[in-house]
Amino acid sequence: MRCIDRTFVKRILPDRDPGGHKGTFGKVLCVGGSVGYTGAPVFASRAAVRTGSGLVFLAVPESIWQVAAVKSDEAMPFPMPDRDGKLHGCWKALSARAEGCDAVLYGCGLGRSPGLDEMMRDVLTLPQPLVLDADGINALAGHMDVLKRRSAVTVLTPHEGEFARIGGDLRRSRIDAAVDFAQTYGVYMVLKGPGTVVAAPDGRYAVNTTGNDGMAKGGSGDVLAGMLVSLLGQGMDAFDACCAAVYLHGLAGDLAAADKGKRGMTPTDLLEQIPYAIKETEQ
Repeated sequence: MRCIDRTFVKRILPDRDPGGHKGTFGKVLCVGGSVGYTGAPVFASRAAVRTGSGLVFLAVPESIWQVAAVKSDEAMPFPMPDRDGKLHGCWKALSARAEGCDAVLYGCGLGRSPGLDEMMRDVLTLPQPLVLDADGINALAGHMDVLKRRSAVTVLTPHEGEFARIGGDLRRSRIDAAVDFAQTYGVYMVLKGPGTVVAAPDGRYAVNTTGNDGMAKGGSGDVLAGMLVSLLGQGMDAFDACCAAVYLHGLAGDLAAADKGKRGMTPTDLLEQIPYAIKETEQ
């Protein structure tokens, strides 16, 4: 077993090209949000910016686009067709937006609907590295056959409840359950919780060493998902990107706890600490 620690993450983080431009450092697309869940996709897109992406696009239902636009400075939100406050009938427009991107995140605050469940089959055809979080994971339940056939990198970031909904077997250890699922479905599994487990399709696995219970608040997982899609978009190996994201996310949480305390810290505090977590790791 590998422990995900500072020495490992410092070694795998990609160098920044001093002559690079915004197109050099990855273009990513975050897809999510619904009426009542406007914060989740914004947290994810802001985390992607903080983690070093050159360009971050945010696709949200038209019903909440103005809210997302007000909350976004660096990320670029745009409206997608919707129905009843959730994405609907937008696959053609969404796939066109994804074409020029290096990685895609799908699911933060997405909500559930028959149309979204149906669109999951299309989402799984994207050729880019794909991160599935929250309701993006919940929608997988009827499409596990397509997931198995997908050839591009796929990363799932469930908590234990979401993991159980898609067939994860938690009667065994978290490590065994994550490794077995990753190998069965050919995905990279980030099983969140104390000692987050990262598992790869080839049987590799690692356990994170950072983080604290102050991070157990709605929105923290969205921040992690945004960090992960950012690192994938910057060209990192998928296993390394997962390990680096969970370590830096946890370290940002530890820095926030030291500054604000575990009870009062928020996902916004996590966002603010991401640059310091990266800086501390790279020094």
